[in-house]
Amino acid sequence: MAQSSPIRVALVISNLEFGGAQRQVVELINHLDPRRFDARVVSLSPYVPLAAGLRERGRLHVITKRFKFDATVIPRLAQWLRGFGADIVHSFLFDADIAARVAGRRVGAVVIGSERNTDYHLKKRQLFFYRLTRGCMDLLIANSRAGAEFNRRVLGHPASQYRVIHNGVDAERFRPQRREELRLRAGLPQDTILVGMFASFKEQKNHALLFQAARRVLDRLPDTRFLLVGDELYAGMHGSDVYRQNMERMVDELRLREACIFLGNRADVDKLYGACDLTVLPSLFEGTPNVVLESMACGVPVVVTDVSDNAYIVPEGCAGYVVPLGDAGALAERMARLIEDADLRVKLGQGAREWVMAEFSIPRLVEKTGAVYDEAIRGR
Repeated sequence: MAQSSPIRVALVISNLEFGGAQRQVVELINHLDPRRFDARVVSLSPYVPLAAGLRERGRLHVITKRFKFDATVIPRLAQWLRGFGADIVHSFLFDADIAARVAGRRVGAVVIGSERNTDYHLKKRQLFFYRLTRGCMDLLIANSRAGAEFNRRVLGHPASQYRVIHNGVDAERFRPQRREELRLRAGLPQDTILVGMFASFKEQKNHALLFQAARRVLDRLPDTRFLLVGDELYAGMHGSDVYRQNMERMVDELRLREACIFLGNRADVDKLYGACDLTVLPSLFEGTPNVVLESMACGVPVVVTDVSDNAYIVPEGCAGYVVPLGDAGALAERMARLIEDADLRVKLGQGAREWVMAEFSIPRLVEKTGAVYDEAIRGR
């Protein structure tokens, strides 16, 4: 029987800062079929810079978590969910996961969790609360196969609760453009190779490996420049302020300062990928990194570390290269190969765009997520 009214979905997230999970939430809200889903975003923080990307700002609601262990956010969230009439509560990131599990169960909604990474360290209190609320969750959507397996291994949910949906990228916004014009608009140098790294300054992103490899590249190709887009997390969360300071110190110790261009957080990343000749993401762990998909959608080849599902996301020699984690020499060699061979950059850039269009488009993301929502309602 056809659904008589749209399924009401609350996407609950810790904040809407510049991050991969946050951008996927914005894409879902913007592209879920309103005839089938009445979807809203609930942020537990008033820090919502990515809200500028919402097509309808009225779909955003802020229920502020006032301090680190503010348990009152749970009844306040439950009250909002009850007033909205939520059928599904889909949560992203730790604080939102715990609040959404308890609040969602209170109001009788289907509760769907998320896994956005793999092989990371959970604090004892995080493990405690995840395990304490394990019975409140109905399904979990992981954005990588490795992430689903990691979550199942650590938290002990049955395998039947997991669904894997890789991230999607807006291939209209992120598309190939004329590099010369993009550099001119951004005030970037025209006459040099530009290697980009798009990542927040947090330990997971492993800037140190890029800087170690950059020193080797510069010894061989001294005109290369490195574009760093991203900044520390809001209020220096998770030690990102200290990490940023350590990375700045490394830049000076390796004599990289003149070769690095730091732009901080930017809303115009779609114009900056295309200004690069190649991009790099040397992460310690990942789920499905949005920045890799966005770079490939812009026709820019990528070099990534062999973590999570990266070897699937970046077909070796077709869209870019995958290098062993911790191997600065291999990273430098792959970068140098692309820097020295313009025809290879073009070939891999074209292959990257075609691969994203086939497997990682927003329509595919929305189709797969909507199917899980439908399944969840049938199961209820």
